[in-house]
Amino acid sequence: MAEAERIIGTPDSPEGAGAEPEQSSGPDSGPDSGSAGQQGAGARPRGKRRIAVLFAVAVFAYALDLISKMIVVAKLEHHAPIEIVGDWLRFEAIRNAGAAFGFGEAFTVIFTMIAATVIVVIARLARKLYSLPWAIALGLLLGGALGNLTDRIFRSPGVFEGAVVDFIAPKHFAVFNLADSAIVCGGILIVLLSFKGLDPDGTVHKD
Repeated sequence: MAEAERIIGTPDSPEGAGAEPEQSSGPDSGPDSGSAGQQGAGARPRGKRRIAVLFAVAVFAYALDLISKMIVVAKLEHHAPIEIVGDWLRFEAIRNAGAAFGFGEAFTVIFTMIAATVIVVIARLARKLYSLPWAIALGLLLGGALGNLTDRIFRSPGVFEGAVVDFIAPKHFAVFNLADSAIVCGGILIVLLSFKGLDPDGTVHKD
């Protein structure tokens, strides 16, 4: 009898009930730990991709601004303005010691420090960035700030007091450059994203 019960299995035994052996209940074997690990592994690559987009946009905006200023200084400075769309839009090289669009020329050093602070803040914020639209917006801000900061540091009359090269001159409007355009576009995009409730970490909230 005992031999038969051993072979067939009693109802209370795992073998008799047809149950599979229990899995190990170690800290890494639970279903929650597995899903959490997958989520963490998925979040890290997404964050890295967003950071890559931010810096790619920043490099593109910075390079475009830098190249355009080099061309303007070499070909347009000390020459007559070039009319693009009649007198409504023309290219005219000027040196601007103020902020974007020629405002605040008496505060060049202050604007330089503000630009440097913006760059540091964006670099710190990038660590928590999981939103593609925010990556594009911050990339535009970063590229524009770097473009004008380069002028502040390396152009005359001196370090942190350099005049920014502006050349886009619409009629009845201030003269500006591509860095100013990138900053304005990035700022507008950030306002729209904030209005829609989208945070840099990808979460959406509604007030």
